[in-house]
Amino acid sequence: MIATLSSATLVGLSALPVRIECEAGLGLPGFSLVGLPDGAVRESRDRVLSALRNSGFSVPNRRIVINLAPGDLRKEGTGFDLPVALGVLIASDQCQPREEELGRVFLGELGLDGQVRPVRGCLALVMGLRENGHTRLVVPWQNLAEARLVPGMEVIGVATLSEAANLVQSGELPPERAVQASPSSLACVPDFSDVRGQETAKRALSIAAAGGHNVLLWGPPGSGKTLLARRLPGILPPLSEEEVLEATRIHSVAGLLEPGSGLLGQRPFRSPHHSSSMVSLVGGGSIPRPGEVSLAHHGVLFLDEIAEFPRHVLEALRQPLEDGEVSISRAQQAVKFPCRCLVVAAMNPCPCGYLGARTRSCTCSENEVGRYRARLSGPLMDRFDLHLEIPSILPEDLEQSRGHECGTQEMLGDTTRARSRSFARHPGILNSRLAGAALRDACALDGASRDFLIQASRRLGLSARAHERVLRVARTVADLATAPAVREDHLAEALAFRASDPRGAR
Repeated sequence: MIATLSSATLVGLSALPVRIECEAGLGLPGFSLVGLPDGAVRESRDRVLSALRNSGFSVPNRRIVINLAPGDLRKEGTGFDLPVALGVLIASDQCQPREEELGRVFLGELGLDGQVRPVRGCLALVMGLRENGHTRLVVPWQNLAEARLVPGMEVIGVATLSEAANLVQSGELPPERAVQASPSSLACVPDFSDVRGQETAKRALSIAAAGGHNVLLWGPPGSGKTLLARRLPGILPPLSEEEVLEATRIHSVAGLLEPGSGLLGQRPFRSPHHSSSMVSLVGGGSIPRPGEVSLAHHGVLFLDEIAEFPRHVLEALRQPLEDGEVSISRAQQAVKFPCRCLVVAAMNPCPCGYLGARTRSCTCSENEVGRYRARLSGPLMDRFDLHLEIPSILPEDLEQSRGHECGTQEMLGDTTRARSRSFARHPGILNSRLAGAALRDACALDGASRDFLIQASRRLGLSARAHERVLRVARTVADLATAPAVREDHLAEALAFRASDPRGAR
């Protein structure tokens, strides 16, 4: 007898349906699994057989063949355990299925005792299955809250193989368990009022948050670069419903959602170490997974000590920062991960960190300083809209600024209103993503402003890309000032944040 059930596998952010075909026929007893399974899928043989024994079923003394169709698609993960075990039970006549129950899609890993365990990427699988027309699913009960976030789906959660077998045979629903989707726990964002003496830097970050502009901070150790960057998510407007689903889907694929957790409660903040590999930062692998730049989608990617990252890793960021997505091609498949995030990078001005500092003297030679700064290429620097030097703060500066700090709530109100103005012109498009006719319409200049920008661009040696980025920043400055058109003073502020270059600083 041949039993057929439905399951699915992840390819990037998409879910592709997989048919589980099981035959328990004549021949020497054995268990064969075919259909391009990876190591985790091949190991399901031992998990399934032990789960059958420990759930009160018998292991068929037959030749069992499991086919995962289509055969030319590589299957990965542990989510096929449950449908494979049910297929063995049906093929060996230990379970008489109801036809309507076989129309469900089954996902779940099995423990040796028959318990059904959660699977990685359940939210992405459910969203992908809905796009393919499937509406009825059986998932591990720990994934139930995550799966029910997708509207229009009939989702049942099971805790054991026996419950799943009863469902297939009699339509008996498993007992309801308390599952309530709660926002994923993310760290509380600290307040900007804790930062004293860096009002210019706060202004730059307000512009970055309002328009989605990438920022490069450079200055001596202890000047507050990390302090500022970690507070940036607090002045980003709340996620929209669509953004919440997109960001949560990526975290689900990466396996970062805890069982029972729901949608992300706030914008993600990712801060990878400078020893991170290219695959961990950009994404990839033999079976492509999202990297840190995609996990920061609709949030903030903080690259602290950016000059310490390997150069080839940084250069791999150039295309994602420009396009807003990562394209990963392999021999058998190509996937894309979105990565529209706000990138904040921080670096020291030299290897010892104290070049130009007011508190200590630099001990680096000119050659050492030159080699250190050359780690950031010109094309990569062009991807940062705002270049900001963070000066060292003296104790008297801290005391003089006490009580005059601008807080997160005040800054959040400014950035939210500025984004509303930009979305009124071009719905859903941040100023940092304006291009072509949309950029020309939003940044129409009068004659004096145009001449000013041309002269300043020549003096600073700006590339065509940098020229457009100055226009986008100026448009954001105008939005913060509630100005309908970009004026010369808006361009001047945008150029001031572009004129500072750590590679040429002395």
